[in-house]
Amino acid sequence: MELGGNTILKKNMKRILTLRQAQGENARKRILTGDRPTYDSFHLGNYIGSLKNRVKLQDEYETYILIADLHALTTHFDKTGDLGQNIRGLMLGYLSVGLDPNKATFVLQSQVPETTELAYFLGILTPRAVLERQPALKEKLDQGEQDTFALYSYPVLMAADILLPKANLVPVGKDQKAHVEFARDIAIKFNNLYGQVFPLPEPLIGEVPTLPGTDGQSKMGKSLGNAIFLTDSPDEVEKKVMSMYTDPKRIHSTDPGTVEGNPVFIYLDAFGSENDKAQITNYKDQYTKGQVGDIEVKKYLTKILNNFLDPIRKKRAQYEKQPELVDRILKEGTQKARSEAKKTLEEVTKAMKLDYFNQ
Repeated sequence: MELGGNTILKKNMKRILTLRQAQGENARKRILTGDRPTYDSFHLGNYIGSLKNRVKLQDEYETYILIADLHALTTHFDKTGDLGQNIRGLMLGYLSVGLDPNKATFVLQSQVPETTELAYFLGILTPRAVLERQPALKEKLDQGEQDTFALYSYPVLMAADILLPKANLVPVGKDQKAHVEFARDIAIKFNNLYGQVFPLPEPLIGEVPTLPGTDGQSKMGKSLGNAIFLTDSPDEVEKKVMSMYTDPKRIHSTDPGTVEGNPVFIYLDAFGSENDKAQITNYKDQYTKGQVGDIEVKKYLTKILNNFLDPIRKKRAQYEKQPELVDRILKEGTQKARSEAKKTLEEVTKAMKLDYFNQ
């Protein structure tokens, strides 16, 4: 997905370095991340793979968290009745895991109309062939999604999401790196044609772990029926843990069992505290020797998971009682983001000579 060559990239990197030196090297970099609002809450796999890292990053970077309701309409345009509930649910999920409105800016995408305006300007610079080659398009069409303009132009809108707040970094997994590269390429092309406006966004790729589902499948998923949700009650957690897939070759509790790849022990390692490590190590040793049963280990895992989830449940319940506060946090964050968006769009239109009445 290249819109600019290496020569252009080198020139623009020189400009970026000069700009950074002028602004001060100690200025905090800006991060953009986010999710589409859906009816389901976050599950343990979401926490391990993304949310845990976001909570950490908010202390290190200026963090913008986007609730991408326009992106949600791309494939769910006939389900707008649930949109408000889904937006509120997503905010509750963010706040309950420790994303702090004093550190992070929460933004409702549809309330920043500059996003769609910038998307048009970026769209005029995007070759059709580039959009036709995007892997996500074929994947969505193969899944039965309708072939609409919105689905086709999805990467352009995503590029606008990234470039409008002038994000320097976008945390993604390796499989999503292409989205950031597209935004980077189109920023290069814009800067080369009209002058320096956008910093070049870079993917912030970490070792994103994948938590297996309770059924032993390689990935936990909302639609797969193998997830433990952050909103599950203690009884629901216990029920799901007790039915978890373990070692299929182990018939009796006295049979030596396999720890590697066993979801129960993967979860223990992921969610056990420092104080749990000795007991987890002991259970692993006993399990491989056939000295402990699955039920005992699962009961211990249930305790660990509920200890982890209790403060999340408590914080969510507190925010659920204060819907006006949740809405105010989102509204104030969106207003801040829109103020930044207006500045960026003014730079864009000025660079493109579309500011006739302001000349």
